[in-house]
Amino acid sequence: MQIGRRSFLSAMGGIGGSALLPGRAGAATPQAFRPDWSSLVAGYQAPDWFRDAKFGFWAHWSAQCVPEAGDWYAREMYLQGTRAYRHHLAHYGHPADVGFMQMYPRWTAANWDPARLLDLYQRSGARYFMALANHHDNFDSYASSHHPWNATRFGPKRDIVGIWAKLARERGLRFGVSNHSGHAWHWYQPAYGYDPEGPRAGQRYDAARLTRADGRGQWWDGLDPQQLYTGPTMKMPDGFRSIAEADAWHEKNDRVWDEKPPAANPAFVRQWRLRCRELVDLYQPDLLYFDNFTLPLGQAGLDMAAYMYNSSMQRNGGRNEAVVTAKNTPPERLAGIVDDVERGAHQSIQPYPFQTETCIGNWHYDRDLYARDGYKTPRKIIHTLCDVIAKNGNMMVSVPMRGNGTIDEKEEAIVERIGAWMRRYGDAIYATRPWRLLGEGPTASKGGQFNEGGQDSHYTPRDVRYVRKGAAVHGFTLGWPEDDVARFPALARTGSVQRVTIPGDPAPLPFRRTAEALEVDLPPALRNDIGVALVVEGPGLV
Repeated sequence: MQIGRRSFLSAMGGIGGSALLPGRAGAATPQAFRPDWSSLVAGYQAPDWFRDAKFGFWAHWSAQCVPEAGDWYAREMYLQGTRAYRHHLAHYGHPADVGFMQMYPRWTAANWDPARLLDLYQRSGARYFMALANHHDNFDSYASSHHPWNATRFGPKRDIVGIWAKLARERGLRFGVSNHSGHAWHWYQPAYGYDPEGPRAGQRYDAARLTRADGRGQWWDGLDPQQLYTGPTMKMPDGFRSIAEADAWHEKNDRVWDEKPPAANPAFVRQWRLRCRELVDLYQPDLLYFDNFTLPLGQAGLDMAAYMYNSSMQRNGGRNEAVVTAKNTPPERLAGIVDDVERGAHQSIQPYPFQTETCIGNWHYDRDLYARDGYKTPRKIIHTLCDVIAKNGNMMVSVPMRGNGTIDEKEEAIVERIGAWMRRYGDAIYATRPWRLLGEGPTASKGGQFNEGGQDSHYTPRDVRYVRKGAAVHGFTLGWPEDDVARFPALARTGSVQRVTIPGDPAPLPFRRTAEALEVDLPPALRNDIGVALVVEGPGLV
């Protein structure tokens, strides 16, 4: 239970619990949540399954993985001078002739083995798994009846989300979906642009000229590309004088538009709401991730958060087991959803559970990172996890997938090494809660979005993190001490230490308390470059 939160029953009584939610079979169920912030804040608390799970994996997989050229390809390929634009020109053609929509038939998923990947992730410590339902490119990876641009019709020609969901649940994993398409209406606007410079300057890209009629006899016959690209939502200047001027214009307008519903395109919001509601109805996810700073598209996002919670209650006998996440949540709204920190963490112990997500490489597969060993180390991932759980958070890790549905051998080796550490020490991670102190050591703890640093950990063996489980304190060293002695300063002056063990091993370890620290002699046979987790027991520690 979160400190200061009402019980579920008191929340029901306090916000008009007699309202009704139509069930899928026509039944009526008590509706605890209205689609407004006051209701979400008054009635929500993060479920125990989420707080206990701590660690998950994410398949951030879409047609943007096909070029193997990194993130935001579907947008960047329409911005002259970018790496994606150059890659597209060299491999596929000019974006006035070959637009991003031509990537969908290339996304064949020919070697996708989801059961094997999920076995790997479960073996490596995952307690929940999330699948990408749609990205900013506005293409649904599920059996959408409201959006014909989806993976059951093109590309894989399979219900990607449905397959992930079935296999994840067969393995006992909680299942989540990520919805990014609320950005599409402004994110895709470069597709209506043109080259500011060069031999084809001023020639509009494919989104600006294609109509339903152009699809006759094509693979997309009968579909309207404007429904995919979302339509022009603003008047673009007739002529940019340079690439720099075009970049500045797009960046300025993105900041203005990012979280606002498009006033000139209400149909986009209506369809987004239908698509999102169907996503919840079809797959009944435990977690719904929004890639937005606060909930997406104004009232539509609130509608979906309340619908997610009420649907969960309907399935779970009146108990809400659902999680909805969004980023940069204002303090007065933190109680209503789970705050999300992309590629970073909070700086201190948080009063409400939160989630951090990171990626071994770039969010979409990037062959350049593979070529130069640009992936995060297992040490980086585990140290981040220890830091996050000490602050009352969970962490989700994305392993970039190629367009054919595989991960490469370097990624697989990283995940296996994460798994080896988690199999030894994972019991010290799961079902824990923050202790009175998050950690100690010489390395400053950073906070904020996109603040995770380099590919390897910046922590040292003198940096430690703490959590609690039951009457025990769990201590983590963020590295292996050279002298095989783990030191925990706060435990020199707290309670009484009677026993120190390795998780899952009843054999006690030698320890002593000095004026400076609890010192524990570590078994040299367990030496590794990541660190150790210890279970410290005794009265008065918690």
